[in-house]
Amino acid sequence: MIIEARPGPLTADPQRMAVVVVDMQNDFGAEGGGVHAGGGDISVVRAAVAPTAAALDAARRAGIRVIYLKHGYAPDLSDMGPRDSKNWLVHATHVGQETAAPDGSTGRILVRGTWNTRILAELTPRDGDLVIGKTRFSGFHGTGLDATLRGLGVDTLIVTGCTTSVCVESTVRDAMFLDYRPVVLADCTGEPQGREHHESTLVLVERVFGWVAYSAAFRRAVDAPMPG
Repeated sequence: MIIEARPGPLTADPQRMAVVVVDMQNDFGAEGGGVHAGGGDISVVRAAVAPTAAALDAARRAGIRVIYLKHGYAPDLSDMGPRDSKNWLVHATHVGQETAAPDGSTGRILVRGTWNTRILAELTPRDGDLVIGKTRFSGFHGTGLDATLRGLGVDTLIVTGCTTSVCVESTVRDAMFLDYRPVVLADCTGEPQGREHHESTLVLVERVFGWVAYSAAFRRAVDAPMPG
């Protein structure tokens, strides 16, 4: 298939492709989640839900694997790093805090096994999809993502999710370093920290780390008749 993208079209084999959904979970994109409870704007993440769902449906129709990444920590936060590490300092002000989850349970921000770290309901994984947990911004750091992709024979990643300039960009950078070909779907990503950060990441990806496309272009490529 040929995906219309920037800086130029990308030819890819669907059998060597996977869609990676980065952190589209309740804490980042649902009312009552950590970002929303802290007064953050989740509208940009919510705007990415519908195009992401459409892209995932197209991928599944074509037999392209879908892999979800979920950011979350152990209940005792023992995997968040040393207390003087930047990862701890960035997260310590809110991670682990109890919240009243919309489903009636007691949630805890970014803690595994709670409502907070579940995938958004509209993007619930289907049979055959894979879910990989992570404790750092990059989906490759300390996870089995690379081994999983190698085992599947994947060389091209269609990347969606949030947040654009942090976990998406970190994952894309590592993907490029590991010689994958990452394609970020611009309308399937969101950045609550500001539109300028979203756009900056897209520019960096296009120039240095991979390709940038839109979900409609991906769906057209997937649904196009195979030559011959």
